[in-house]
Amino acid sequence: MVSHLRMAPLVGILALGIVAGMVKTADGAAVPPSSMAKIRRMNSRGPYAGVIVPNSFEMSPLLQSPSFRSDPNFPYLDILGRRFRFGKVKNKKVVIVMTGLSMLNAGITTELLLALFDVKGVVHYGIAGNANPQLQIGDVTIPQYWAHTGLWNWQRFGDGPDDELAFESSGDDTREFGYLEFDDYNNATRNGEGVGNFLNRVWHQREEVFPIDGVPEVRQLAFWVPVDKSYYKLSTKITDLKLEACVNSSTCLPRTPRVVMVERGVSANVFVDNRAYREFLSSKFNATPIDMESAGVALVCRQLGTPFIAFRSLSDLAGGGSSLSNEATTFASLAAQNAVDAVVKFISLLAS
Repeated sequence: MVSHLRMAPLVGILALGIVAGMVKTADGAAVPPSSMAKIRRMNSRGPYAGVIVPNSFEMSPLLQSPSFRSDPNFPYLDILGRRFRFGKVKNKKVVIVMTGLSMLNAGITTELLLALFDVKGVVHYGIAGNANPQLQIGDVTIPQYWAHTGLWNWQRFGDGPDDELAFESSGDDTREFGYLEFDDYNNATRNGEGVGNFLNRVWHQREEVFPIDGVPEVRQLAFWVPVDKSYYKLSTKITDLKLEACVNSSTCLPRTPRVVMVERGVSANVFVDNRAYREFLSSKFNATPIDMESAGVALVCRQLGTPFIAFRSLSDLAGGGSSLSNEATTFASLAAQNAVDAVVKFISLLAS
């Protein structure tokens, strides 16, 4: 059963209150007693592996896979705008949920999943842009660490890298993780010298996290969030998995894609289709997959002490490929299928 400790974060984040036998939100929406009874019923059948997916086109190959069997008696439960699907993947109990685009949606959905259901660990998957030109479209990456690289302290024009940031002395902000210097990307020059950019620079900042085993309202700070060590070790067993290389009979990749263990992945509420920024993320952070959700899932799992791992299949070289279009329009479906194949194989290896 879900612990009382797990239920507590849901109260804080969604402002839920028990009123007249119903769980109500501030705007009057409610989880009726019948749904709470169904939640208890499904938890009595757990625990589950929680499978979190950003979008429907990434989720559909899993739902259509012969490896997935929907629960014949209780295929899904709709709660607060999310549909939680129950079934088995390779005979392992799973609950599958789609987040929607962005860090916010990913975090809220992960919080709901872990607060309501008896989930022993989270497996997240989807497609991603690629920051590492040594890898190829269709490769499935398994990063050891994730970071949210869209939380910034935007430094005022005129201040330099050696100048203290606002709120740095209080411990809120830091220069530990480096900066993006906009002046480095100017095209204009004056007398052969670079022209200063009024945007100056942004410094990457840590997220505030409040772990359930910590002191309430006493923050911890996190930048790189590691995946679960045992999950990461287990995932090395799928690196020989055969993946799809062709979208159709006339559109194939130069080589067969493979599953690759990588050091780092990054997330932010940004679709990266820009070569200069891709190269920055690669050189600054040694990042490979670039997406909009994984770090959000990782941070919530860290707060709730839940094992987590993410599989991201590369759909395009961010800002690369054709000058006319992004390669993801051609290879997104192949990348999604390869991610599903990797996740199915991984789940099959999980202990029952």
